[in-house]
Amino acid sequence: MPDGTPVACHEKLKVLNENFVELQQMLQDALEDAVLLGCSEAQVRAVFAEMIERLENPYREAQ
Repeated sequence: MPDGTPVACHEKLKVLNENFVELQQMLQDALEDAVLLGCSEAQVRAVFAEMIERLENPYREAQ
């Protein structure tokens, strides 16, 4: 949780883990496709990192 307390609900953890597994597979597939298409692995990884950095939290409290 944002305040540092652990997520305690089993179902919440299950959903988070399922999301992470799905995301990992999507990223793996995208990396493999890009490399097969002749893209640089390092560039693709850099794009992934940039995409993560650009993610916005729609639930962030107003500052």
